[in-house]
Amino acid sequence: MITNIPIILGSGSPRRRELLSQGGYKYIVIKSMCDENTEVLAPSEYVMTLAKRKADDVFARITVDRSLLLNDPDAVSTFGPLTSDTPFIVIGADTVVSLNGRILGKPHDHNDAYNTLSSLSGQTHNVYTGVSIAYFDGHSGHSRTFYESTQVTFYPMTPEEISWYISTGDVDDKAGSYGIQTQGGLFIKKIEGDYNNVVGLPLSRLYHELNALIN
Repeated sequence: MITNIPIILGSGSPRRRELLSQGGYKYIVIKSMCDENTEVLAPSEYVMTLAKRKADDVFARITVDRSLLLNDPDAVSTFGPLTSDTPFIVIGADTVVSLNGRILGKPHDHNDAYNTLSSLSGQTHNVYTGVSIAYFDGHSGHSRTFYESTQVTFYPMTPEEISWYISTGDVDDKAGSYGIQTQGGLFIKKIEGDYNNVVGLPLSRLYHELNALIN
């Protein structure tokens, strides 16, 4: 069953917001303010490290200043009256594309996006999403962090197709310079694993991890 505990998404990603809404969760957004620079790690460790950093940042800020949650108009309208000992959940997430072990993040500019898409053309890569859940049960804090990996294969793309796709603006602010749920899906030949994980949040895994943590 879907939890009634207030959920705070520590991410401004519209894709993650859409996925949580699709899952039927009630939530608000309080963006993480943490430093996202980190040492070079394996993709799975990288996304879990950043996801935990994001969740911990928002959790700590609410713990130190509960008014961030109690006086948030979105929280009041979404969850109803809250008190200082109301349980709450913070979710942090981070997604990267990895090709042959090399992490491909969000493009710095369109030239970077072109190079990324050229390298993905006709190849199979992995998409990693790390998720960290921080849970306050009314008395103390609990957490768990995990990752999910999905394998994606691209059709070969011509230079003209790459340039056209970049011109749509769909590459902006997306790991690997593509959105599988939008026009980037035109170039996907095969996917093995959780589709939602590629979008930005492994919803079914999150459901089970959430229930395991709060129960």
